[in-house]
Amino acid sequence: MMLLTEKEVELYHQNGYCLYNKQVFSKDQMAKLNAIFEEHLAQKGDKLSDELDKPHWRDPRLLELLLSDQVLDLVEPLIGPNIGLWTSHFICKDPFTGRATPWHEDSAYWKGKIQSYEKIVTVWLAMDRSTMENGCMRVLPGTHRNGFSEYEDVDRKFNTFGSQIKNVDESNAVYFELEPGECSLHDSRIIHGAKANTSPYRRCGYTMRYFSTELKVLEDRPLWLARGKDIAGNKYVN
Repeated sequence: MMLLTEKEVELYHQNGYCLYNKQVFSKDQMAKLNAIFEEHLAQKGDKLSDELDKPHWRDPRLLELLLSDQVLDLVEPLIGPNIGLWTSHFICKDPFTGRATPWHEDSAYWKGKIQSYEKIVTVWLAMDRSTMENGCMRVLPGTHRNGFSEYEDVDRKFNTFGSQIKNVDESNAVYFELEPGECSLHDSRIIHGAKANTSPYRRCGYTMRYFSTELKVLEDRPLWLARGKDIAGNKYVN
């Protein structure tokens, strides 16, 4: 069952993103996801709340959601029927102290890790209400077709990454405001980021990233065959 219309798919390929303003998971599934996140948050130690990367490597309970039809039916119209799970990440910006996410392209951090950067999509699921006030994601439409940008260093104390794209024109930025349980989907090559959370409201999301199995993954890391068949000869956990 494909959950996106032909027009939405067309706009995704044109702009590099789309918003899905419907509930992705059931209430029970969202309750389970929130409970898992709270466990990871309690166990994080000295890590900041925005540093809970690859939690499914440590907690296989998340695979029930990551490999579910609800998500894969959103992903398939965008990258095709043969889908691999690349990674996931809890991104939590705490009230008043949540760091900014500098302008970046996800693909810029994967040089040498995957054969190509096309047909990789990130599903950003809102666990809290995500608004301009608490630092929701923002993107520059159409920039997924521009190739890699030039970067400069930034202070990690105030930013989730140590670098940002130089000389960004923010005038056309689109802000992804989402209710809990809704999601956005974006191409790995699009320029995106988020302002710091200076509000009293937490902004937590769960990113779920998928790739077409036409792409060869060049680094040794756990991968899951989520749907269809392998094309490029990757190794999978399942």
